[in-house]
Amino acid sequence: MATPARTYAESHAASLADPAAFWAAQARQLPWFREPQETLSQDDNGFDRWFRGGKLNTCYLALDYHVENGRAAQAALIYDSPVTNTKACYSYAELLDLTARFAGGLRDLGVLPGDRVIIYMPNVPEAVVAMLACARLGAVHSVVFGGFAPHELAVRIDDARPHVIIAASGGLESDKVVAYKPLLDAAIAQADYKPAHTVIFQRPFAPAALQPGRDVDYEELLKAPAAECVPVRATDPLYILYTSGTTGKPKGVIRDNGGHAVAMRYSLAAVYGLEPGEVIFAASDIGWAVGHSYIVYAPLITGCTTVLFEGKPVRTPDAGTFWRVAAEYGVSVIFTAPTAIRAIRKEDPEGRLVRDYDLSRLRYLFLAGERCDSATYDWAASSLGVPVIDHWWQTESGWPMLATLIGLDEMSPPRAGSAGHPVPGYDVQILDEAGQPVPVGTPGLVAVKLPLPPGCLPTLWQDDARFRRGYLDTFPGYYLSGDGGYQDADGYFFIMGRVDDVINVAGHRLSTGEMEELLAAHPAVAECAVLGIACDLRGQRPVGLVVLKDGQMIGEEQLEQELVSLIRNMIGAVASFRNALIVKRLPKTRSGKILRKTLRHLADGEEFTVPSTIDDPLILDEIRERLHERGVGLAFSRE
Repeated sequence: MATPARTYAESHAASLADPAAFWAAQARQLPWFREPQETLSQDDNGFDRWFRGGKLNTCYLALDYHVENGRAAQAALIYDSPVTNTKACYSYAELLDLTARFAGGLRDLGVLPGDRVIIYMPNVPEAVVAMLACARLGAVHSVVFGGFAPHELAVRIDDARPHVIIAASGGLESDKVVAYKPLLDAAIAQADYKPAHTVIFQRPFAPAALQPGRDVDYEELLKAPAAECVPVRATDPLYILYTSGTTGKPKGVIRDNGGHAVAMRYSLAAVYGLEPGEVIFAASDIGWAVGHSYIVYAPLITGCTTVLFEGKPVRTPDAGTFWRVAAEYGVSVIFTAPTAIRAIRKEDPEGRLVRDYDLSRLRYLFLAGERCDSATYDWAASSLGVPVIDHWWQTESGWPMLATLIGLDEMSPPRAGSAGHPVPGYDVQILDEAGQPVPVGTPGLVAVKLPLPPGCLPTLWQDDARFRRGYLDTFPGYYLSGDGGYQDADGYFFIMGRVDDVINVAGHRLSTGEMEELLAAHPAVAECAVLGIACDLRGQRPVGLVVLKDGQMIGEEQLEQELVSLIRNMIGAVASFRNALIVKRLPKTRSGKILRKTLRHLADGEEFTVPSTIDDPLILDEIRERLHERGVGLAFSRE
């Protein structure tokens, strides 16, 4: 892929000096139905928009173009499901045929350009077909992580107002069948908005009865005549992906068609070093940004082969399953989360299973989704014998902001603990609370100077005010990431984690504020705080501290069970909420703000200075004793 500058330094400098020229050159790598009239402009709200006036179709870029240009017989999608003992391979021609016919079926159900479609499915090829079919029609898909609780799904239904919901009848989690259809029916019952139809993909281990008039069998839609690609504007939305906010209402991140396609094509070459025809294995879920970007869109737009894996990194059947997949399909790049590597390392600490497979074609392991600790990084590097690249991005960006760009020359090597250097297009800076750059080595707030490059969110779904308030208003002229970090003397960036109350549990961004609202609704709870504490396996996990109402005689064990069930029912098992501790009181500032950050440092065994604004410092000693009694937190569980 051509780039306007040869080296990383030249590329990054060029992207900041003249963003419009840099990204116009990248846009010319794609086949447009109509070339953009403006590379970079602003909309009526003053938000930056890319490639206005251009027309294209993302499904055409991902499928039709390759079939028309010699890749019809090449493998596009490899499906590997050890949990169902199923494997399948789809060529570009076969995937196009399925997608075009399914798009025709959606069209027959009344789906029009701009309509929303929710996809509630596990990692199965039918989900990828559904995503691409929506793109083919110009409809806006919103993938919801399969198995999310009805309440969470209902919130998304009311926000997106989908004409159709496409769901699997069930999924498999740790050898347990999770029936999706009852969860879907409950969500629709709870939601104020009712979709016109649901499309159900029947899985043999979880058959579901269909509701006449509303439910349609997935296979029936494949009998429709094929639909052609609908040209859409570059600024039209391709999808909405919900991410937790600091309130109970999730944020609908929008990805537009034009900027997204350009970013996907550029990033797979520049960041991951992949060329058409190579194989990438992104061991993620399609419900996450990683799944959207690097299981589905970037590989297919580039002309690569992508592996869709349904299963876990361990016990399917063992901790060598990732290496088996990489060897079997000739994978060049693996992309997963540190959580997965920690789980593998826990079961295979010596890395013996790696030696059972021929990984000669594997060139790199990329890690993202949460901060990678040095021990995990070093284990992966030594076991696999390939460079391990920790990089940083968010649902909001849709592609990496910091990385080691292996597709560009003269790039500094990866460094343990660091997410690397700013990717071309991103002017990443560390600021203090006044919005001023901090000295090298000083922790601060991670921000990106505007304009954000193509592929990043232009705004939030139907909530421009929240977008401006949450990301742009704090430091005018900057996007505020919500993460803290620092830059060292060699220019490497280190991301230290969230600075708000959104925590990262095994790659899932979850709101502790929403959990607190749920705990506070329990009749015995007077007030509470939910902390995201460090976890060796998941990166973070939530722990609840609750103060009982006067006169309540409920025991801690019973209350904990009830609160755990409450979180599981309302948010889902992905929250990994297992501990609720009764405390006499919570540490607060004199103005009444709960000192969550101080509590998190306490539980994690980190050094901290007792805030001068604390109302009563002795409260911290009381909570330290409670955490110690229960063995909760890294500071106490390892004693």
